[in-house]
Amino acid sequence: GNMQYYRHLYLTEGLKKKKSKIIEKLENNKFQMNIHIVTLANNKQNHLEIYHSAVLLQPNFPHDDFFVVGIAKDYEDAVELVEEIVQEVYNETKGADIRSYILRKEQEE
Repeated sequence: GNMQYYRHLYLTEGLKKKKSKIIEKLENNKFQMNIHIVTLANNKQNHLEIYHSAVLLQPNFPHDDFFVVGIAKDYEDAVELVEEIVQEVYNETKGADIRSYILRKEQEE
């Protein structure tokens, strides 16, 4: 998988210490029980999408298009992470353009 990872990756509590291990497993297609990833949506209408990491194990899954902005330990946590991101974008920009915000921060040094 050639997924890209946001340089300011959002992680739910308890995953921060395991970040590199989790990413390594994602990269090596190792099954992880409840791990969910939050990605920038491919379709411009949506901003963020949540996937169970197991979908990445499917053959022919298009990893290349994936820009991972967050990793959560289960679906509920992923939903909370999305809410946190939306809130942060609103606080910083007074708007809701998550995609632009994240892509801009990705470019910043």
